[in-house]
Amino acid sequence: MLYIFFVNIPQLYVDLRTESSQSITIQGKVVSSIHSTETLLHFDFQTEEPYGLIRVHYFQPNPHEMRNNTIQYGAICELNGELRVPEGSSNPGQFNYNKYLASHGISYEMIISSMDDINCQDEGILNSIYKLREHMKKLLTNKFSEESSAWILALVVGDDRNIPEETIELFQRWGLSHILAISGLHIGLVVGILYFISIKLNIVTRENAQYLVIFALPVYALLAGGEPSVWRASLMILLVIILQKFKQKFSISDVISITFLGLLLVNPYYMYHVGFQLSFIVSFGIILSQKWLLQGNSIWLQMIKLSFISQLIIIPLQVIYFFNVNPLSILLNVLVVPYFTFFVIPMMFFLLAILPIRQLAESLDSLFRFVHHDVFLPMLEWLDHYVYFPWFTSYFPTIIIVVYYALLIAMMYNLHLTRSLRAFSYGVILTLLLIGLVTRPYLSPYGTVTMLDIGQGDAIVIELPFRRGVFLVDAGAGFSYEDMEPSDSIYQRIIKPFLHSRGIGEIDAIVISHEDIDHAGSVPFILEDFKVGAIIVSKYYEFNPELLEKLAGIELIRVASGDELRINEKMFTFLSPGVDRKGSNENSLVFHMKLGDKDWLFTGDTDMEAEKAILTNYSELQVDVLKVAHHGSNTSSNSLFITSINPRYALISVGKNNRYGHPSNEVLSLFEAEGIQVLRTDQSGAIMYRYTEDSGTFYHEYP
Repeated sequence: MLYIFFVNIPQLYVDLRTESSQSITIQGKVVSSIHSTETLLHFDFQTEEPYGLIRVHYFQPNPHEMRNNTIQYGAICELNGELRVPEGSSNPGQFNYNKYLASHGISYEMIISSMDDINCQDEGILNSIYKLREHMKKLLTNKFSEESSAWILALVVGDDRNIPEETIELFQRWGLSHILAISGLHIGLVVGILYFISIKLNIVTRENAQYLVIFALPVYALLAGGEPSVWRASLMILLVIILQKFKQKFSISDVISITFLGLLLVNPYYMYHVGFQLSFIVSFGIILSQKWLLQGNSIWLQMIKLSFISQLIIIPLQVIYFFNVNPLSILLNVLVVPYFTFFVIPMMFFLLAILPIRQLAESLDSLFRFVHHDVFLPMLEWLDHYVYFPWFTSYFPTIIIVVYYALLIAMMYNLHLTRSLRAFSYGVILTLLLIGLVTRPYLSPYGTVTMLDIGQGDAIVIELPFRRGVFLVDAGAGFSYEDMEPSDSIYQRIIKPFLHSRGIGEIDAIVISHEDIDHAGSVPFILEDFKVGAIIVSKYYEFNPELLEKLAGIELIRVASGDELRINEKMFTFLSPGVDRKGSNENSLVFHMKLGDKDWLFTGDTDMEAEKAILTNYSELQVDVLKVAHHGSNTSSNSLFITSINPRYALISVGKNNRYGHPSNEVLSLFEAEGIQVLRTDQSGAIMYRYTEDSGTFYHEYP
């Protein structure tokens, strides 16, 4: 079995650089259900080599196209579109779409510009099942309230897209994501319902009921979306039934091991699915701890034990994927898991069963909305607001993972043998290991400066050695050209994941160079999620009312040329603006700071006039690292200024193929002539400088 496991798992190849797209016509077969929203339609398409499996996207489908859409699972189609390598991650902590698709065996994506570019001729055998699934989803949406139908779709049909994003994030923060995934409890209810209907109502014999289950479970697994957790639970029950029919005796650990290897033989890429990993590791943990779990007669004590072992066994995966551990989630699971086990999930199946009885269905729908939406979710939100104290940590080294599980196994083994004192000792060591992991940044002599790749904008994170301070210099955002309002996309995709991946939960100060969205647009979103000590702006900074409202309780510091500010033993020396120059770029905050053995100059989007004023007032200014002003535009970086301050490195935050033509060839030629090393986010991804008090090294996300 080990041989099958290690030989059959494919290696992921992730190309971090996006190749230029090419127009192509290609034939193949639709091998997934068709996922459709108001903004996107996508499916997986199997073709011949060299392209193999392709993820196909069609953006902004209109309702008329959806009604007349004939593409279905299993259809043989010809597609015309733009083929390209999926976009990878250019920042630490950022979701890597390229790697995500690679973990599903997909190396390319195709962008379709019109439904006319999709021509299908045939439908596959599985199409009828997926048609039934779509019909069920539409029926449930029409027959039940919006709130109830969203949870029925998630917990019965395996489609959680109608649950609000903030609710899903709330469950993720508290380690409750497993509740939203269809797994053993759901499959057990399906089997129980089938047995009740067929045997208790004398429809078929017990033996024929088993055949009914053998036939029905794979169908339900497909109706429920075919996720790994669904197949795990379904195949385990099927395997137990089949083994009983052939009078073969296998332990439950053998059954789950056979299921695990069987799924990997069918699809080796399952090994990279988060749901697959979580589902099996929790199941293995519960199976190996079953004797300890069943000790005692108290159902509540058993629930606490179940929550305890389930949460402990997934902590390394939680850190790897979500960068945090929430100790209080163990206690919350003790309350939430029984609530879903005995009320929510049975209610979802019961509502589905009584769908034809309209009056009863409406009454229970109202009851569920009251209990779940008016009581439970507000309570969860209250807890999230007042008692959410996660431990953020950067990563879980492999050797620490091995030590962690060795200690966990030793602790559980001694609990199994009722050696309480020895088990407690291992538990203490385990806790100290986690505390050491969380506090590691506070013990590290290394500091970092990270210029994030947020496209055409600035976001720089400064972490001092021994975590003596965390500073953010600008936090740009994208925006909609319709209303010119900042979007939270860059914050959610790049800035927030990076901060969490570095174990950062608090920011000592945010320096906002000027008001433009590409420098300040993400600040309001940061203030909602992070504790911020101070906001530093120029004397001439003009706040919009929304941002000013969010600053309640946060120290606001206004500075100008000549001011010095010490925060957490780090000195900021501000060089500009000295006067109000009547423009946001022109009034950009420029400051000098020493980090390690290098002098840094941060310039915002300042212009040449400000550079001349800086040279006049600070003629002896010399720097090692220059954050190039205005993304390398020729409106700044005057040759006299550059030669006078004499930097060794020039850092440019700039978007790929931006419409402004940044950075300017004129500026790049100047840097080249002066022998200045240029580092650009559009070419290198995030740029990081790791330093001690005596030395430091630049490195970047792209190789």
